[in-house]
Amino acid sequence: MSSKPNTAAVKAFLLELQDHICRQLEQADGTGRFVEDSWAREEGGGGRSRVLRNGTVIEQGGVNFSHVHGAAMPASATAHRPELAGRSFEAMGVSLVIHPHNPHVPTSHANVRFFIAEKEGADPVWWFGGGFDLTPFYPVEEDCRHWHRVSKDLCEPFGEDVYPKYKDWCDRYFYLKHRDETRGVGGLFFDDLNDWPFEQCFAFMQAVGKGYLDAYLPIIERRKDTPYGEPERQFQLYRRGRYVEFNLVYDRGTLFGLQTGGRTESILMSMPPLARWEYNWQPAAGTAEARLQEFLVPRDWV
Repeated sequence: MSSKPNTAAVKAFLLELQDHICRQLEQADGTGRFVEDSWAREEGGGGRSRVLRNGTVIEQGGVNFSHVHGAAMPASATAHRPELAGRSFEAMGVSLVIHPHNPHVPTSHANVRFFIAEKEGADPVWWFGGGFDLTPFYPVEEDCRHWHRVSKDLCEPFGEDVYPKYKDWCDRYFYLKHRDETRGVGGLFFDDLNDWPFEQCFAFMQAVGKGYLDAYLPIIERRKDTPYGEPERQFQLYRRGRYVEFNLVYDRGTLFGLQTGGRTESILMSMPPLARWEYNWQPAAGTAEARLQEFLVPRDWV
């Protein structure tokens, strides 16, 4: 088994993954269609952004592919790998966020990515990263357990320790320190994956990319027709504010995109189309809105 990275194979998979996810989400929505916007980066590379707006189920969703390269690693990528400063880099990935209309259908996020950093006279340094996570507003135990069961099942062929490790990493990463709460109910998060041979790391990244739809589509189907009114909609918009806070304050991918001169519209497509903030708002005790807090604490879902 070779450990030499095959960047062409990774790119081919990512392009097909973007196509496949868009097709499946369009089918789940029923009426919405993704509109593609291709872009080029002056310093090297580019991508294709696809956005679906005002569908039957999806209020706004984006599924982006990007492939960028440059002469020096950005600060966000070398913050925890200072030895890579000064190396040229190549980065590619698919990133997506889906914001449904119905407050009973959770927001979901997924991404898979590959980095390689090179320097003359030295071996290339490469790694994979990615994961997916779920952000419900009116959480249902059945949905959360299903989401984590899919996560655990796709990890098991790679070792018994993989799911617990990356589930815990997800809980710690998608955490709003200033709110003392997780962004949602977690899932998987991994980065700097190069412990295994290239083919095995690539296979895991593919499993995560494909597993996202297995985890999310059944939840859409179960919840998309749940009745709701204006109070539920307003709570959804209020909680979306937390999503914005995380993406702008903590998200490593957002920082990387902005620091590498990526396309701002594509980087910020993860934002919800509508959100709101309300000073010191507290849900009434015993309500469904108050119950959400029970779910924003890491737990063993499977």
